[in-house]
Amino acid sequence: MTSMREEKPAPGATERPWLAHYPEEVDWNAHFEAKPLYALADQAAAEHPDNCAVEFLGKRFTYGEIGRLIDQAAKGFQALGVRKGTHVGLYLPNCPQFIICYFAILKAGGTVVNFSPLYSEPELVHQAEDSKTEIMVTLDVKALYPNALTVLKTSCVDRLVVGNLPEVLPFPKGLLYPLVQRKTIAEVEWDSFHTRFADLIDNDGAPSPVTLDPHADLAVLQYTGGTTGVAKGASLTHANVYINACQTAAWFQGAGAQMATERIMGVLPLFHAFAMTCIMNVGMRMAAEVILHPRFHLDDVMVDIGRKKATVLCGVPTMFTAILHSPNLAKRDISSLKYCFSGGAPLPREIIKSWQEATGGAIFEGYGLSECSPVATANPVSKMKAGSIGLPLPQTDIVITDKDDPQKILGTGETGEINIVGPQVMKGYWNNPGETAKTIVNGRLRTGDVGYTDEEGYTFIIDRMKDMILVSGFNVFPRVVEEALYAHPSVAEAIVIGIPDDYHGEVPKAFVRLKDPNDKVTPEELITFLRKRLGKHEIPAAIEFRAELPKTLVGKLSKKELEEEEREKRESATQPG
Repeated sequence: MTSMREEKPAPGATERPWLAHYPEEVDWNAHFEAKPLYALADQAAAEHPDNCAVEFLGKRFTYGEIGRLIDQAAKGFQALGVRKGTHVGLYLPNCPQFIICYFAILKAGGTVVNFSPLYSEPELVHQAEDSKTEIMVTLDVKALYPNALTVLKTSCVDRLVVGNLPEVLPFPKGLLYPLVQRKTIAEVEWDSFHTRFADLIDNDGAPSPVTLDPHADLAVLQYTGGTTGVAKGASLTHANVYINACQTAAWFQGAGAQMATERIMGVLPLFHAFAMTCIMNVGMRMAAEVILHPRFHLDDVMVDIGRKKATVLCGVPTMFTAILHSPNLAKRDISSLKYCFSGGAPLPREIIKSWQEATGGAIFEGYGLSECSPVATANPVSKMKAGSIGLPLPQTDIVITDKDDPQKILGTGETGEINIVGPQVMKGYWNNPGETAKTIVNGRLRTGDVGYTDEEGYTFIIDRMKDMILVSGFNVFPRVVEEALYAHPSVAEAIVIGIPDDYHGEVPKAFVRLKDPNDKVTPEELITFLRKRLGKHEIPAAIEFRAELPKTLVGKLSKKELEEEEREKRESATQPG
């Protein structure tokens, strides 16, 4: 039975009458001791050394092996000068080197800075400069290394650690890879500013101990656009991320997940906060096997679920939609899945219903932000409410405040801004006290999302930030796309809005006024121009030329008229006849 002892509300929280309805299988009052984040890996390696930790394209690494590699990489990073407070970037797809280097950086005393492989060169350079990243870890593939080399040559990054896929592939894949995939392999400029991953781990695995304060020292700088569209680094302490892994693991275990027995599909990108916590860190906490995929390839994932008997799938709604619409769904065995968790974007009720009908299982929706490590709420297995983001995790409160007055706390059922209070809430934004003060008010993390909480503690989102576009769970900010459009010599004005998409949830659409009405530039030419300046997820799905764009009375470009046009267009398309 859940402990119902009287608790004082956390700073910024309200009373908790909803605890009377909290699931019995989870203790909201559970205490989680703050530890250095790498303790997750140390404990798993010590207690379950022979269990499989990571399976990557046929290669299996036990917890004992991963633990030794982390220690070796930690000593290697220290030899490169990593000390307490050194910022080390991970510019990697899902691969064993990501997990090894992530925990090794922390054990060496450094701070992990996650870089998205989707970023363009300017975005990478900006984040490197803003975060003061000194070392970047990447792979010798053409999709990554040339960009990393540009960052090395044009930013404060002064060293690249470069790995390769053959060193983490099984025989004979590792032997054949350089031959079969030679067109994808980049030519590395090996010099004094480069270190091979193989050399990084070529030591006795005895790093110098580092004393860390889990509540003060930063573990991860997780970049997010927040509510303004300007990239900001969420400063996550060791305590923030470690405790969030413990909170989330407790929720998984409340759902019935067992220590050292689960197999988690690692398909979501680990550089994203959702996967970082729910796949990698929770995997470590539970000594689970993570079946790691470099990217989401639909049929490969479905085959692996059946072949490797995956029991947990964490995904974004587009992933579940893709599986449901797969022509091979009837041929693939995904019956081993016991727990499916969705986050990163709103989960349509139709997907929940269709998944239940097609698989006999359920998808449970949760919610969070990079600024809270990132998980704040989840639906319990014992009582899921469709359309809700669920209940607060242990030691977490959801507080609804007035949209115009963040000091005013609203009551049950009243609509306002969703706020989060809990040990997983960030220390603040990196080197940005102004935005920190706007976002954390009275100990509450303002999410910018609008919703309400019912009498049982379930939260419902009814609106999201006006301008942000969620593309498969990734934040796309119109201002970034608009500025890239303005760089084209033919563009006079541009407005970017989000439009619904059956697969991605939302996609950007651009409206453009050309400087010369007689200019023959085409939408395709503009998209080609943008590919060099934007990430793949930021490219507009459509570009529409207009003679004039709507403006406010004071002459500012206005989005609302275009959003209304798109809404009416969709409604007309669904009308019978």
